[in-house]
Formats: sequence, structure tokens, C-alpha cells
Amino acid sequence: MEKEREGELLMLGLSVIESWFPILSIMSMAYIGALHTYMYSLIIALFFFIILMFKRKRFSELKNRAAYKDLLLTSFFITTLFTLVFIGLQYTTAGNMAVIVFLQLLFAFLYFNVLGKEKMDRVHLIGSVIMGIGAILVLIPEELTLNKGDLFILAAAAIAPFANLYQKRARQFCSSETILTFRTVVGLPFIAALAYYLEPEVSYPAFMQALPYLLIIGIAVYVVSKIMWIEALHRISITKVSAMMGLVPLMTVLFAFLFLGESPSLKQALGLIPILIGGYILTRPIKQL
Repeated sequence: MEKEREGELLMLGLSVIESWFPILSIMSMAYIGALHTYMYSLIIALFFFIILMFKRKRFSELKNRAAYKDLLLTSFFITTLFTLVFIGLQYTTAGNMAVIVFLQLLFAFLYFNVLGKEKMDRVHLIGSVIMGIGAILVLIPEELTLNKGDLFILAAAAIAPFANLYQKRARQFCSSETILTFRTVVGLPFIAALAYYLEPEVSYPAFMQALPYLLIIGIAVYVVSKIMWIEALHRISITKVSAMMGLVPLMTVLFAFLFLGESPSLKQALGLIPILIGGYILTRPIKQL
């Protein structure tokens, strides 16, 4: 199987997993705060990362000093990104956040295609634009008003492509497991400190009620999905990866309808059409002349 197709299939798989993230997070945050949800999910994920590191004998990769620049920059941008998102969530809505975070597609295109040297053929570029329009139609709330929380999240969207860039570079030196373990170890103490100072203490009964959702988020989203994400970045362009994330709102709407009884609005239903069209165009193989 060619490298490009492998990356597309990885993105399709992780889109299914990532689409459950807001649903599971809402369920967990009914019992504990957003930062605590993130912190405990990372702790669970770190446990599995360490097991994978031992099982696959990846610790030797940490001896490669050439990887440290990209690993440290990855950790910095990822931790900063999520910190900005969680701070922003204190002042804005989840709907606003979803719309603004998806603007990472625009920033990725500007950084890497307009200003940078990353090339994307015209057909796939058209597919990316169509998919982006559809995702925003699905996600955008009836009333979108900007506030300071939105500015924090906009800053997170602006740095997301850099996080992806350094993860892509780090993957040339070490495995996905090593990258994810490293960035989790570096970022977890900072997230834990924020949770401690910004949110109320979590009671034991509340933690136990949230635990099933935390386990799924920690294992499925922060382990399986993130490994697939880095492997996809290793195979296809950052702009294309960002565009294919437009599949996530489509699947989130579908699963929310099936399992939470949340019927999509007419606007959301119409937005799914360009997502499907753009996804088809984006994953079509280009005929070489």
C-alpha cells in the first residue's frame, strides 16, 4: 500500500475515535472539571505509553540527541495549545471553540503552502477547501460572538500547525510512542498544576463516576488516536491532515444523534454534504502524467 493511502486510512480511523472525544468529555466533565479530565486522561495514557515503550524497546530512542530539539518543541507547542484551549473554555462556548480550533486548516495552508514549500496538488487543495467549508457549517453555532476566550483559542489554532510540524520532524528520529511519552511527561506536571490552582478538588465519588469515560479517553483518544495521528503526519502533508479532520464533526453529529438523541439542524445536515464531497476529492489518487 502506498504511503499516501496509508496516511488517509489512518486519518479515517482516528476521525472515528476523535469524534467520540467531545461526547466522552461532556460525560466526564459532568463529574469533574475540564482540566482534571485532561490531567487524569493523560495519566492513564502515560501508563500505557510506558508499557508500549518497554514492550517495543523504545527507551533507547531517547539516547538520540538529534531528536531532542523537535521533541522539546513538540512538547512546548502541544502543552501551550491545550493550555490556551482550556483557559479559553472558561470564557466561551464549546461551539465557538470547535469552530475556531478548526481554523488550524487555514493557518496550516498559510504557513506551509502559501509561505512555505509544502506542495499540494490543485485537486486535493480544492477538496481541502470544500471540506473546510462543510466542517464550519456543521460546527458554527446559531450565534457566534467573539470574546477574550475566543482569542485564546484562536491563538491555539494558530500554533497547532507548528505542533504538527515538529511532531512530523520528530517522527524521523523516533517512534510515535516515544514522541507521545516524551510530550506527556513534559506537559503533565504543568497541566496538573493548572488543574490544582484553577479547579476545585475532585472528590473520590466524583472521580469514580468519571473513571469509565476517563479510561476510554485516555486509551482510545490519547494513546490509539494520537499514535495514528503522528503516523498519518509521517505519511501525508500537514495541510491535508488538518483538512481531513473535517470528518470528525460529521461523525460526532452522527454519534450524538444515535447515542444521545441530538438531532442535527438543517444547517448541520447541509454541512455534511461538502464534507463528504471534499473528503472524496481529497482521498482520490492523482493520476501521474
